[in-house]
Amino acid sequence: MERYGKLALGLICLSVVGGAFKSGWTGEAAAATTVFEKQDLAQWSGTFSAEDAVLDVTAIALGLENPWGMSFLPNGAVLVTERPGRLRLAQDGQLGPAIDGLPELYDGGQGGLLDVALDPNFADNQLIYLSFSEPGEGGAGTAILRARLNRDGLEGSLDQQEVIFRQNIKSGGGRHFGSRLTFAPDGTLFATIGERGDPERAQDPQDHAGSVIRINSDGSIPDDNPFIGVANTLPELWSIGHRNPQGAAIHPETDQYWTVEHGARGGDELNLPIAGKNYGWPEISFGRHYSGLKIGQGNEGEGFEQPVHYWDPSIAPSGLVFYGSNGVESWNGNAFVGALKDQLIARLNVDISGASPQVVHEEQWDMSKWGRIRDVDVDAAGNIWFLTDEFEGGVFKITPQGQ
Repeated sequence: MERYGKLALGLICLSVVGGAFKSGWTGEAAAATTVFEKQDLAQWSGTFSAEDAVLDVTAIALGLENPWGMSFLPNGAVLVTERPGRLRLAQDGQLGPAIDGLPELYDGGQGGLLDVALDPNFADNQLIYLSFSEPGEGGAGTAILRARLNRDGLEGSLDQQEVIFRQNIKSGGGRHFGSRLTFAPDGTLFATIGERGDPERAQDPQDHAGSVIRINSDGSIPDDNPFIGVANTLPELWSIGHRNPQGAAIHPETDQYWTVEHGARGGDELNLPIAGKNYGWPEISFGRHYSGLKIGQGNEGEGFEQPVHYWDPSIAPSGLVFYGSNGVESWNGNAFVGALKDQLIARLNVDISGASPQVVHEEQWDMSKWGRIRDVDVDAAGNIWFLTDEFEGGVFKITPQGQ
């Protein structure tokens, strides 16, 4: 579930930047970086108490238009996407200009420039991957671009651009593009594809909509994908029956791939997508249609997998990360999930010791001071970063006191 129209951070940036947005700035590279005054950054910083720690929130960069995805660079900068079609570098209160070389994209509704991921060998090859809604015959569909990033401070450009994946059926409307990108330890790339607001497509194995796909970094198909050689089934599919997964992460202990996805009226899910399995949408769900009517068969059915955890009512989850061994010890292996509608970050204590993983405790942090949480990540020091999906959103870092 998505909700738009809230302007929570309307006064946070310098007047020159605010004026640029209001005058219809299209994102072409500017001549210099934007530097926010220290008092503006301080205004959107703060402190709050969680169950296991007192947490300081620091504003890293402000004035981003609907930021969607981020990746940490080795030099400490953060690469951030803005949904209308800008890719920018941010660091220590400075926000670089739009990076040149992005593809044509569909900017409408939930579509635009979406996630960003670094190649596992980024330090050597400088390759990045971008998911975006690509226009074409029939409408738009999720696509993945690979390109080389050239940097000079907080300025940059892309070259060697190549679209390595295209959703096979484009369609109208601006809903449910999915689009989280996640590299597995073996170097393969997982991507989530939403069902584009057409639920029945999620049960069609000849349609990318409503699936998780797994490809190699050059777009080719891994030899061990579950549907290799299966008739009338796309070989890049990993799992099907998903609605709109907008969070994905690798568990640091098991190396397993996890996702979170939007339900309808209730039924947001935390899933552990297993190769070749069907996760049920729209045949089963723990939510209901927005009309209040039952979805499909109810909350279970033969041949359909159950979520590890679900939310009813919906929180509108977007962004997922697992906490590692650095930082707050009691959080090791916990999942952190951002939420749009409820403007929170959920900390989930996930027990993986049994035959089936389960969430044994959930803590929710009220982030309404900052707004809709679009993405979450954790750096090497155990700090939690988040993006706010607002017209003038930002990049923020949560540091446990004593770190």
